[in-house]
Amino acid sequence: MRQLTHTARLSAALLLLPLLSVQPAFGWGSDGHMLINRLAGAALPADVPAFLRSPTALDALEYYGPEPDRWRSPAEPELNAAQAPEHFIDLEYADLIGPLPRRRYDYIRALAVAQAAHPDIPMTAEKVGLQPYVTSEVYERLQSAFRDYRALLAAKMDTKPSEAEIIFLAGWLGHYVGDGSQPLHTTIQYNGWVGPNPHGYTTEHRIHSQFETAFVHANIKPADVAPLVADTKPAVLKDVFVDYLAYLRHSNSLVEQTYQLDKQGAFTAAGTPTGKTFVDQQLAAGAIELRNMIYTAWIKSAEPVPAYTGN
Repeated sequence: MRQLTHTARLSAALLLLPLLSVQPAFGWGSDGHMLINRLAGAALPADVPAFLRSPTALDALEYYGPEPDRWRSPAEPELNAAQAPEHFIDLEYADLIGPLPRRRYDYIRALAVAQAAHPDIPMTAEKVGLQPYVTSEVYERLQSAFRDYRALLAAKMDTKPSEAEIIFLAGWLGHYVGDGSQPLHTTIQYNGWVGPNPHGYTTEHRIHSQFETAFVHANIKPADVAPLVADTKPAVLKDVFVDYLAYLRHSNSLVEQTYQLDKQGAFTAAGTPTGKTFVDQQLAAGAIELRNMIYTAWIKSAEPVPAYTGN
């Protein structure tokens, strides 16, 4: 889910208009997040520990898919406020700082520096988003947990607590990876077109939930998406942060197509075959990326830990 509360939009240089505050929407809804997590777990290769591929683990991964959206309750306002920006990134704004740094606080400092050059844009982490940063941080938690599991296994110690931690971390990671496959979680155009609109895309604040929640709930089944995931081979990612940014940029490249399809009624009620195929492909993209990130964390957890340098 992302916080839909932007109140000022892009500067004249980007030819976009201010956007009024709108209501929050849930990333993929529970259905999509649960589907992505379960299909990713089911597609893990045989060299991943068996506990993570068990029916019990798949059920848990599925359950944890919507977990960060459960943290959006007004009963926990500080938690809600702190993690809301972690569900999205407005790449049109983020790219104004240049190449995105790898670390959260370097990124936040870069946004602050860029604010002076773009006074009409809210260049804060709360408004621009933190999506790739929380994802890479949870990924590294998972890699660390896998390393601890290996050590416990080698020492012939009880691994059950470690296994439970790994399943939770993999499920938590899946939420953010799922958010990243939803094009509207990568853009200022997240819930109604803003700025010049020559193609007449919707400006109503409904497309976000209609696309990712209502349409998915009514029309998408795991059996529709599973073959798309199974058709790809598990991959070990060379550089997880670089790969994940490329994944986000691919989602971002589909923003206008999402609006085009919406204009054609592709996500209304039963929608259209083209709309269903589009949603199937993006859900599959999330499951594939998550499967590969979990697999990469397992493989890389066997690598020696670099010597501590004091930095």
